Amino acid sequence: MSSPTGPASGLPVRMPRPRQPGRHRRPEPLVAPEGAPALVLAVPGTPSSATRGLTDEVVSIARSELPGLDARIGWLDGDDEEFPTLSTVLARAAEERTARYEQAVAAGLEVKEPEGPVAVVVPLLAGPDSALLRRIRQAVMDSKVAAELTDVLGPHPLLAEALHVRLSEAGLARADRARLFTVATAADGIILASVGGDEAVQAAGITGMLLAARLAVPVMAAALDEEGSIASVAEQLRSSGSQQLALAPYLIGPEIEASLLEEAAKEAGCSTADPLGPYPAIGKLTLAKYTTALGISPQQPQGAPVR
Repeated sequence: MSSPTGPASGLPVRMPRPRQPGRHRRPEPLVAPEGAPALVLAVPGTPSSATRGLTDEVVSIARSELPGLDARIGWLDGDDEEFPTLSTVLARAAEERTARYEQAVAAGLEVKEPEGPVAVVVPLLAGPDSALLRRIRQAVMDSKVAAELTDVLGPHPLLAEALHVRLSEAGLARADRARLFTVATAADGIILASVGGDEAVQAAGITGMLLAARLAVPVMAAALDEEGSIASVAEQLRSSGSQQLALAPYLIGPEIEASLLEEAAKEAGCSTADPLGPYPAIGKLTLAKYTTALGISPQQPQGAPVR
């Protein structure tokens, strides 16, 4: 039998660990504040089962990083039923917040009237695309909901890491250039394919420099939506000595039709990696945009060290 001070048998007792003092103390886990705005992922492109799976994975990653997060998906070209539009999702979030407040008041609870934005809208874009961002901004205005629109996800070291992984998965780059083995199909020049015109190319170039440092090969950005851009960059890389090129889509996926990537690879005469897709970095960067907008930012996601 046990006594108030422990087991009478003398068996060892598992005691709670003392709280760690000072800078070595483990930080408290971050959770979404009560009543925090919804995170609404603004998704461009034509909705499909494939893009649905991709976006579900992105918000799942964000929720796992911030328990209690209210994360939703709004489509620029949705149908309001299977794929609700961004305006519809924002309007629903506003209605639900008002309903929760009214229910609390009716129950006699002392609650503050909701303040601040109903939602934080994060564009599912790796780089700037003025046409798509204009549409997202218009959809937010059309909803007549107080919502904050964040910047796009890049440039960021995590996106360079994701590009590296996608290239290595396609056999177009070494997974780790510090190891003493070779990949027969590894590219010696990378075309970083973006959408959004000159502004997108310039922004992609920043991530391209990070990718070049990882791979130790030249990387040049080009625009998929500008005629001749891909072919011109391919020619520049070949004239500077690169013989085996690869196309690295600086895209998450829904922004363009897959056929455009195939055509670009043919135009450049090279193989292509897959778009970034639901790589974990996409979910983490999405959450980082949200938490930074609210001033509750946890430790910023870091890329893997360059090898």
